[in-house]
Amino acid sequence: MVQHVAYTLGGQAGGRLAMIDSGSSGTFRPSTYIRDHMGRNRLDYLFVTNADQDHMSDLQGLWDSNIYTHVLHRNPTYTGDQMRAIKRQSGPLTNDAERYVASCQVFNLPVEEPFNAHMGGITVSQFYNPYPTFTNTNDLSLVIFVKYANCKFLFPGDLEKAGWRALLQRADFRAELQYTDVLMASHHGRESGFCPEVFNYCKPQAIVISDKAMKHASQEMVPDYRAITADLGIPIRTSGEMRHVLTTRRDGWIQFTVGDNGRFHTDTEVQG
Repeated sequence: MVQHVAYTLGGQAGGRLAMIDSGSSGTFRPSTYIRDHMGRNRLDYLFVTNADQDHMSDLQGLWDSNIYTHVLHRNPTYTGDQMRAIKRQSGPLTNDAERYVASCQVFNLPVEEPFNAHMGGITVSQFYNPYPTFTNTNDLSLVIFVKYANCKFLFPGDLEKAGWRALLQRADFRAELQYTDVLMASHHGRESGFCPEVFNYCKPQAIVISDKAMKHASQEMVPDYRAITADLGIPIRTSGEMRHVLTTRRDGWIQFTVGDNGRFHTDTEVQG
């Protein structure tokens, strides 16, 4: 599996559609899934957590597929030109990166239909470190808490230790960390994204690591993440197991379905 793929959030049935990141793989493209499988030509809300290629490798594909993106959320503290300069330090920009920096120039108007008022009870809280206090894409990640019916998921992008610790200086961020149910491990589960101090304020039921097979030593961090989760873990419907750490490498796609009572069900592509 690729290191990072898209996460989709649905409001009321047939209603608005939101997506976190637009990563793709050799067998999956969000633009194709939205257009052909879902039969849609509009993405109401797109959150880009990190300005690196693995988080937005199908961004240009959305435009090429004529999928209208209504609202784009990102870290708003840098301009497109500033992000272009950051990205150029690593070489020429990809088509997706060019689309992203161009979008930074135009997606800046007040939102007429705010996410929290138009997603059928799903709400988000957003946090980020400011540019130019940080000038690396990882610590400029957009951190998102997604909540529905007292169930909370945390998407921290590729935040590394310095970025975590800067946000932990904020009382509102520390308060929001409480009662986090599922954490999408920062930086694909690498050690650089693991900040022990975070878990002074939350004890997730489960961790999800989006990683490749034997890549970037993310597998080595599974015991560290397991140690900070709640004791029981979560049940997986497709396998009948109780799990503390799930990975795209082992489990394939991972789906959480949250009910109106705040309880969620977890299904995975790999059932054994």
